[in-house]
Amino acid sequence: MTCVYWLEQTEADVPAENDWLSLSEAARLNDMHIAKRRADWRLGRWTAKRALATYPKLSGHPPALADIEVRAEPSGAPEVFLANQPAAITISLSHRAGVAICAVAPPGVALGCDLEVIEPRSNAFLADYFTAEEQALVAQAAADDRPRLLALLWSGKESALKALRAGLRADTRCVVVCPVEKRPANDRQGHADHPILSAGSAHQRNIWCPLNVRHTSGAIFHGWWQNTDTFLRTLVAAPPPAAPILLAD
Repeated sequence: MTCVYWLEQTEADVPAENDWLSLSEAARLNDMHIAKRRADWRLGRWTAKRALATYPKLSGHPPALADIEVRAEPSGAPEVFLANQPAAITISLSHRAGVAICAVAPPGVALGCDLEVIEPRSNAFLADYFTAEEQALVAQAAADDRPRLLALLWSGKESALKALRAGLRADTRCVVVCPVEKRPANDRQGHADHPILSAGSAHQRNIWCPLNVRHTSGAIFHGWWQNTDTFLRTLVAAPPPAAPILLAD
């Protein structure tokens, strides 16, 4: 199975100075005039650079952070450059509410990750963005579990659409998220097997539960999800990934 790694950072982790940015990144930052946009962009770049600097395949010769650059492809997908040269590394980024996550995988892997806040969602949101199959799954859940389940389904969609390099330009109903009823990976605590009610309440950063995301073409992405406190994370990849490995920051 494919080895994938992940790292999470918060706004408090980001240095106040910008000497870890490349010259082109610093120039781009200077063109941003909205404070939240600047903060989100800096957080995403910092998280990606820290993840790449600790990625095992680079650990023998870790590059300086200013030599690591993340550029956007025409599709919007992130592309890694080291010392201004394309790097044989695949990454995916997501940020929400002052927290960012970066997933890292070998070249040639279709990879997507997403971070969501568990919060109430309207019935209109459910009707507009989810398939009939997913709406039925939500309808079967207890009221207290619906916010977490909706966050899981939405996050899984975002991860899969990133892996497809389509993002939210595509119809979110072209992918169907299916939590797998199986014990979480790395779980030694004896949780019950129900993926929504038990594993979702586990406050351990390296417990991941499996999920599948099915595309209308018939393609299937395999992946993982976890929830700690109010945040829910998903990661999908093709070929199928082993449970994500937390990078040592």
